[in-house]
Amino acid sequence: MELKWTSKSLSDLARLYEFLAAVNQPAAVRTVQQLTAAPMTLLTNPRLGERLEEFDPRDVRRILVGHYEMRYEIADATIYLLRLWHTRQDR
Repeated sequence: MELKWTSKSLSDLARLYEFLAAVNQPAAVRTVQQLTAAPMTLLTNPRLGERLEEFDPRDVRRILVGHYEMRYEIADATIYLLRLWHTRQDR
């Protein structure tokens, strides 16, 4: 399996960092490190996340990393990280 971040997921990560860094720089760094490391577990267990039926027939799933939700799609041998956000965020 291969892991790829979409442009939207990278934008989400940058936005979260900027929001947190304005208040607490070390916490922003730790959070981004946790969020970038978490999807590595999907390489060995890609179906770990809960499947989101509203995206059928695509295989879109979600995992929670602390207070953050990450959505990803499994397509052939690639895992695409689609979006991420804080669970309290109004989306």
